[in-house]
Amino acid sequence: MQQLAIYRTQIEEGLQELALDNQPRELYEPIRYTLELGGKRMRPILVLLACDMVGGDGRHAIAPALGVELFHNFTLLHDDIMDEAPLRRGQPTVYKKYNPNIAILSGDVMYTIACQQVAEAPASVLKPVLDVFHDTAIKVCEGQQWDLNFETDEQVAIEAYLEMIKLKTAVLLGGSLQMGALIGGASANLAKDMYAIGVHLGLAFQLQDDILDTYGDPEKFGKQVGGDIIQNKKTYLLLQAQQQANASQSATLTHWLTVESFQPETKVEAVKRIFDALNIREQAEAERDRHYDIAIKTLEALTLPAEAKAPLQQLAAQLLNRDH
Repeated sequence: MQQLAIYRTQIEEGLQELALDNQPRELYEPIRYTLELGGKRMRPILVLLACDMVGGDGRHAIAPALGVELFHNFTLLHDDIMDEAPLRRGQPTVYKKYNPNIAILSGDVMYTIACQQVAEAPASVLKPVLDVFHDTAIKVCEGQQWDLNFETDEQVAIEAYLEMIKLKTAVLLGGSLQMGALIGGASANLAKDMYAIGVHLGLAFQLQDDILDTYGDPEKFGKQVGGDIIQNKKTYLLLQAQQQANASQSATLTHWLTVESFQPETKVEAVKRIFDALNIREQAEAERDRHYDIAIKTLEALTLPAEAKAPLQQLAAQLLNRDH
């Protein structure tokens, strides 16, 4: 646990040292605002953790780790515009606080700075690290497009949903571990195993997010519980319910997915009752646990000292057991 706190401190200090006070102010101020909103810093922590895990010099991984965090936040800036999201971490989103044009431009600069930071990787591994970073960036965009497609698709298969969250969320966790391992001097095969661990952890992470959105404690979750239901968001829970519902339940779901005027609390409770009747929460937890178990078994099989693997095991447990 202490090692994870050290990684987080290194990331926060690194972000504060970035030159983000340039002109024009309107371009850089939103970037500082976004980074100051905080967050788990999970992805850059994974970069540093993986580098240490394989016996590398963590100092070489700090700049690329910052690049990963900047890239992640860049995607959030643009996603919020596409989703018309008013809040991020309890505060106004950049496009709401400023305007959409500024949010787009600031996001573009964030991505460019992210590339600069990742390019600070040691020359000996620069090409493979950049390959992983750029491939991951493309996959994240593909995942976002699938998510947008799903908003208007009447039928979405469970397998398609899992592939979407793999691309949109999980591959960045996998890429973070793979990049860190490569910077630390790991073989290509070991780095690929690290990638697989991150992808399955990412899938478990997103499925836990789906569960918390419907069943989380409002005091701890940090955003409106039931938001996915209110917005008709196609989550693992809703898709399983649609697939398993009887005629009466299917009619009720269709009503709540198409009605334009409603009381949010009434809609959430009505849909939750169907989820509960079909044991949807338990099914989502089982799928979450399946991916978590694959990640842990892959981690345990790595030919690395137990003490080197301990921080990742701790972080994985935190991701599974989180309540917000």
